[in-house]
Amino acid sequence: MASSSKDAVLLQVDGHEVRVSNPEKPYFADLGIRKIDVVEYFVAVGGGILHALRDRPTTLERWPGGVFEGARLSTRMDNTGDAFYQKRVPKNAPEWVPTAHITFPSGRTADEIAPDSVAVVAWCANLGTLTFHPWPVSKGDVESPDQIRIDLDPQPGTDFSDAVWVAPHVRELLAEFGMQGWPKTSGGRGVHVYVPIQPRWTFPEVRGAVIAFGRELERRIPDRVTMSWWKEERGEKIFIDYNQMARDRTIASAYSIRPKPHAPVSAPVDWDELPDVHPTDFDVLTMPARFREVGDKHAGLSDHAFGIEPLLELAERQAKDDGLGDLPYPPDYPKVPGEPMRVQPSRARKRTSEDA
Repeated sequence: MASSSKDAVLLQVDGHEVRVSNPEKPYFADLGIRKIDVVEYFVAVGGGILHALRDRPTTLERWPGGVFEGARLSTRMDNTGDAFYQKRVPKNAPEWVPTAHITFPSGRTADEIAPDSVAVVAWCANLGTLTFHPWPVSKGDVESPDQIRIDLDPQPGTDFSDAVWVAPHVRELLAEFGMQGWPKTSGGRGVHVYVPIQPRWTFPEVRGAVIAFGRELERRIPDRVTMSWWKEERGEKIFIDYNQMARDRTIASAYSIRPKPHAPVSAPVDWDELPDVHPTDFDVLTMPARFREVGDKHAGLSDHAFGIEPLLELAERQAKDDGLGDLPYPPDYPKVPGEPMRVQPSRARKRTSEDA
């Protein structure tokens, strides 16, 4: 139900009143999508996005002015963009918006929104949130990931079809370790595979398991997959972005809207339909009907929790037999004991040459 005033619409969602200010503001002008349409989209797919976000500390990617030509996302180096990430709960949040207390790699802490209702999602959408970035943990234990997220990231010279080609190999390898994955489109050029795990291991342990998995996949299909952190070494391959499992690194949730002119969304799909889909098949205008028809393709995630012991054993074998240790963390992370140098290989060679 909704009521309206001169400059706002009031929605009744999950027993809460959500005020949508400036409802007619264009958000994707070329498609005629307004702010109210974005909020109503999230309500329409509410069961799905709440399943992806429920009780998880979540960073908001806010585009309060909508998506328009030339719009930029603020970064650590340049905060003058039109959009920004919000990691801390806004001070004006209603009392019914729950939070989770998390610690960043720097040691600083924050209370992040941890949605427990579709009303919370709709309230965030009113703030201009298009993309939700949930941590792979529950607020009940923010130190122990309960999901592995495998990010198949196409590099220059490759595209979505290349990620789709790699995806069945991910599925096959997971099965060999007694695990299952649930795929989704990223909303861009990539494919994400989610694997529910028991929340018994730390972030470094789970990241190490993903590194071991990626290395084994790279060993099997070296012409199609790379684990190199350095872009100059990746080539035209699919990068397994293992650092998505580092603390405070997140992936756009299922049903999130991506800030592109055609308003694409990250769409859960079945393994058997993945080869036949394209990211442009799923957007703000088409996803509600699909959701009504097929429901949440990631619902099965809640029915499983796999152990990662086989991957940790694989990591040990790789270290013992092949001398393979840790890989670099992102540049903004504190240095980790045993981590290789964070120096671009070409620069390292240049330094060696200059010192000779």
